[in-house]
Amino acid sequence: MTTPDFWSIPESTLSPTQLAEKTAVLKERLVDITSRFSDVRFATSLAAEDMVITDAIAQSKTNIPLFTLATGRLHQETIDMAKITENHYGVVIAKAYPTEEDVQAFIDQYGMNGFYDGEEAKKACCSARKIKPLNQALLGADAWLTGQRREQSTTRVELNFEEHDDARGIAKFNPLFDWTEADVWAYIRQENVPIHPLHLKGYPSIGCEPCTRQVKKGEDIRAGRWWWLQSDSKECGLHVNQ
Repeated sequence: MTTPDFWSIPESTLSPTQLAEKTAVLKERLVDITSRFSDVRFATSLAAEDMVITDAIAQSKTNIPLFTLATGRLHQETIDMAKITENHYGVVIAKAYPTEEDVQAFIDQYGMNGFYDGEEAKKACCSARKIKPLNQALLGADAWLTGQRREQSTTRVELNFEEHDDARGIAKFNPLFDWTEADVWAYIRQENVPIHPLHLKGYPSIGCEPCTRQVKKGEDIRAGRWWWLQSDSKECGLHVNQ
């Protein structure tokens, strides 16, 4: 039986000058955001795009606080990555946890792994473990950052740098909206940014452990997210205005 050939970190065709220009623009974006808004927060998954933004925040000295969604179903590697990032950058990453009540309500209705049963159950799990904690983590903020890129999926091709998050009534920014996957990895190599261990094992996109698998070469980079659902929309609801 042959071993599948999984996704691997892409090579970049960017010249050092092009990468320097992109990096300068990214830092300018962060400075612009913090000059316009008084309470900006960054939701990091600890995956590649978010590590680029974390590094740029540190280099630009914009002092944007970081938080991560501690869903209770993350890979151990992701939990460890939070500690690695904190130590590397000398920061504290706040943890946004789901409430016991919300998790138990999901389990009572669908079962612990009921999200495998369909889109409705998957959305209910993401609501309890991700969306509600995100809402709490953003209370009082007037803007937040994401690591979304246009190239990531069909649902993000119209993505802009700046949006209004109608669901939360605040500004939302996607500083890497126009970056390619190769651009992200060029930056990581250039700046020696810490790499999530699962990226080295064929995972281009990383979410909760039971809902994320390796991606074969040639598959869409988000094909490993909620792979049992036949849908072009590989989203959990965090980035959908409600």
